[in-house]
Amino acid sequence: MSAATETLPEIKKKQSRFSEIWRRLKKNKAAVVSLFVIAFIILVALFAPLIAPYGYDEVNYDKSFAPPSWENPLGCDKLGRDLLSRIIYGSRQSLQLGLVAVAISATIGIMIGAVAGYYGGWTDTLIMRALDIYQSIPMFLLCVTLAAILGPSLRNAILAIGISMIPGPARLMRASILTVRETEYVEAARAINAGTGRIIRKHIVPNAIAPMIVSITMSIGNSVLSGAGLSFIGLGAQPPIPEWGALINDARNIMREHGSLAMYPGLCVMITVLAFNLLGDGLRDALDPRLKN
Repeated sequence: MSAATETLPEIKKKQSRFSEIWRRLKKNKAAVVSLFVIAFIILVALFAPLIAPYGYDEVNYDKSFAPPSWENPLGCDKLGRDLLSRIIYGSRQSLQLGLVAVAISATIGIMIGAVAGYYGGWTDTLIMRALDIYQSIPMFLLCVTLAAILGPSLRNAILAIGISMIPGPARLMRASILTVRETEYVEAARAINAGTGRIIRKHIVPNAIAPMIVSITMSIGNSVLSGAGLSFIGLGAQPPIPEWGALINDARNIMREHGSLAMYPGLCVMITVLAFNLLGDGLRDALDPRLKN
């Protein structure tokens, strides 16, 4: 009973903190709308088999390049596959690409940045110079190179994007940790001989994570865009997987005659990237303690 009672102040503090962040986030109308747009896209991806009127690989040659109709609201592609169904299923692939790639880059980047920021000295110098060399290669060029080496597939595109994005979260986590590693609570943890791993995990990373939340949110949109780019040049999702970039690639040779086949998945990419970026802007303002009132 006493152990549970001791945790109540911490629970209330977390709830109060969350309420304060949500209160400030609600003031940013664009961020709130973006949050609902992202929630809608996630729901569409989760329930794609229930929402899509047809299977994404269901072929009907009699409907090749069929215009929009009640049966096919967005028309059909060259094989008579329903474009709306393929876009709905494509949301799964595009979101998976964005979320998993960012999870890879953020996990590795946070660990690297935490080590560099906490230890400093030659460890920090060595890691930062390695990241300088890493970042001297343009990100998308590195993505293309890694995807070409690994082979064209959705899984390899995810790995290529995740590996290419590691320097960003690593540098950001290092910068955040440099501002908190000399604070009183960290000194107190050192004074009671707490282990280095525990100090980093329990005291430094949680208090330096706010900028990472904003960066991760925006990075998801960038990953979706990069994944669409890799699929567009044939190094991402392969047919018949209906990833949004792959749908644009399928229609690139017939854009003049059937521009809608590329326009609709392109709009999906644009809306998704914009939503994550606007939400990231809103979270940045909501998490900034200087904006408390």
